[in-house]
Amino acid sequence: MASVIYYSMTGNTKKMASAVAEELGVKALSVKETGLPEDGTLFIGSGCYGDKPGEDMAKFIAANDFTGRKVALFGTSGAGAGKEVSAMAEALKNKGASILGSYHSKGRAFLVVNIGHPDRDEMEGARQFAREMTRIG
Repeated sequence: MASVIYYSMTGNTKKMASAVAEELGVKALSVKETGLPEDGTLFIGSGCYGDKPGEDMAKFIAANDFTGRKVALFGTSGAGAGKEVSAMAEALKNKGASILGSYHSKGRAFLVVNIGHPDRDEMEGARQFAREMTRIG
C-alpha cells in the first residue's frame, strides 16, 4: 500500500500529488490534515520556497521517524530545479528513510511565471514516476 502526502501553497504540487495518487489508486493527503501512515511506501511532495520544501512539510519530516521507510519524492518549483526535493531527501535520510527516487517539474510562480505548469507532459511524467516507484518499492 502506498500513501501520497503533499504540501502545496499555490496548488501546483497538489495537482501533481493528485496525479500520483490517481495512478496509485489512493487519495492524496495534505500534510496539514494527516499524520504519518503506519506502513507502505510514502510518496511525499512539496513546492519550493526559498530552495526548501514548505514549512509544514519540513515540520512533518522533523517530527516523524522514517526509519526503514521507503520514500519517493516529488516537487514543483518556479525554476524547476528540484532543490526542494533534494532538501527533503537529505532530511528524510537523516531520519532513517530509504529514498527510492524523485521527480520534479516547473510550477507556476508569482502568478505569471511558468503559466500552465505543471503541464500535461509533466503530469504524465508524475504518473510514470508513480508506476516506476511502485515497481522498485
